[in-house]
Amino acid sequence: MLVPEVRLGEGESFESLLRRFTRKVQQEGIISEVRRRGFFEKPSIKRKRKEATKRRKSNKTS
Repeated sequence: MLVPEVRLGEGESFESLLRRFTRKVQQEGIISEVRRRGFFEKPSIKRKRKEATKRRKSNKTS
């Protein structure tokens, strides 16, 4: 698993560096992945969740 890396720019404050890091972590979906793996999910529940996600996405495009 790759860890997001953010380098401190010249004259950049720690707060802006932290904001960039947080944004990068959110974009890569790391937090949602950790929450998803936090507990065991039965295959039937996983299947239902995926189907619900598909329905939501198809409703957005319509």
